[in-house]
Amino acid sequence: MLSLPAFQAFGEAAPPGRAADIVRGVQRMMAEMGYATLAEVGLANGRRADVMALSAKGEIVIVEIKSCLVDFTTDQKWPEYRPYCDRFLFAVDCDFPDERLPEEAGLIVADAFGGAIIREAGLAPLTGGRRKAVTLAFGRLAAVRLLRARENDGGLASNRPEA
Repeated sequence: MLSLPAFQAFGEAAPPGRAADIVRGVQRMMAEMGYATLAEVGLANGRRADVMALSAKGEIVIVEIKSCLVDFTTDQKWPEYRPYCDRFLFAVDCDFPDERLPEEAGLIVADAFGGAIIREAGLAPLTGGRRKAVTLAFGRLAAVRLLRARENDGGLASNRPEA
């Protein structure tokens, strides 16, 4: 059995599963706030957002997961996500040295069970055309993933009564 220390030195790679735990917590938190979320969303510029969220009003949020300081310092692609969202946030766990993250981005601290917004993200509204393109891509990706999930469970999901 793998034994992990209670804390992580920030120069080391994150333990396996840490990023997935943060994603899960972010998605749970965003769902509680009324957002629909998808993980691993491809963008038109070839980048892939860790989490994209869509509000009932159409606001688009991208959350970049950082599992450790090494992840942040070696992956500086995050400015390329900004043109595809109204708000941009980083999500980290409670051990991350958040003072190293850019002030212009919002900040979420999360674990596998939920999260909290520590610093609000500034609003930079998308243009109408970009908003339409991103929203359509989000909806199409969600539909494709739903179809795949139904196919993978033998079609049982379509036979279940609505709750």
